[in-house]
Amino acid sequence: MSINLALILTALTVLTGIVVALDKFVWGRGDEASGRPAGMDTLVEYSRSFFPVLLFVLVIRSFIFEPFRIPSGSMMPTLLQGDFIFVKKYTYGLRLPVTETKILETGSPERGDVLVFRLPSNPSINYIKRVVGLPGDQVVYERHRLLINGQEIALQQHPDATSQDPRFVEQLGDREHEILITNAAYMVRDGVYTVPEGHYFMMGDNRDNSRDSRFISSIPETHLVGEAVRIWMHMDGASWPRWDRIGNKIQ
Repeated sequence: MSINLALILTALTVLTGIVVALDKFVWGRGDEASGRPAGMDTLVEYSRSFFPVLLFVLVIRSFIFEPFRIPSGSMMPTLLQGDFIFVKKYTYGLRLPVTETKILETGSPERGDVLVFRLPSNPSINYIKRVVGLPGDQVVYERHRLLINGQEIALQQHPDATSQDPRFVEQLGDREHEILITNAAYMVRDGVYTVPEGHYFMMGDNRDNSRDSRFISSIPETHLVGEAVRIWMHMDGASWPRWDRIGNKIQ
C-alpha cells in the first residue's frame, strides 16, 4: 500500500491551521485561553508549534522543490540506483497539492529534459525518464537508433566505453548526455510511435533496461511532476555515500 504524503501533509497543515485560527479569532483572542473548550490546550500548543513548519514544507514541496530517490537503474549512466535528487516543481507549471490541478502555466518540457511523472495506470507511482518526443512527433526506434520526425539522432561511442561499460553519447535538443546500450543484438520494443497532442514520449537512458513509453505509452501533460535538476546524495543500501556524485547537475 502506497502512502500519499502530499495528502497527509496537506491534511495536517489544514488541521493545525484551523486550530490556530480558531484559537486566535474565536476561542482565545490571542494568548488568552478563557474561551477555549476544555481539554484543547495541548492541541492548541502543538498546532501553534507545527503549523508554520508544516506550511513551509508544504509550500516548498508543492511549488518549488521535491526530493526523490532513484529506485532502479533505468536511467544509467545519468542516474544511478540510490541517487537522491531534487525535482524542480515549477518548471512545467504550478499545481495544487493532492488534486494536481494546474493554477499557473510556466513552461513546457523540451526535448532532452529529465523529468519525473506519475504513472498513468497508477498515479501513486512516480517514474523518471528523459523526454524524447514532443506532442505531434513521430518517434522511430530501430536497432538502437532513434529517429524523430525522420531525422536520425546522432549517436557516438563514448571515448571511455568498454565492453563492461558500453556507453554512448547522444544529443537531444540542447542536451548532450550518455546512454547505455548493453546488448547490441537485443531489440527492445522497436517500432514507430506517434505522440498525441498534450503528451510526451519518454525513454530511459539505459535503453535495454527501461520500462518507458515503448511499454507504457506516451505520458499526458497532466501527469508531469517536475524537472530533475541535481543530485544531492547517493546512498545505496548499507554502503558509504558516493561523495563524488553529491551536487552533480543532471544532464
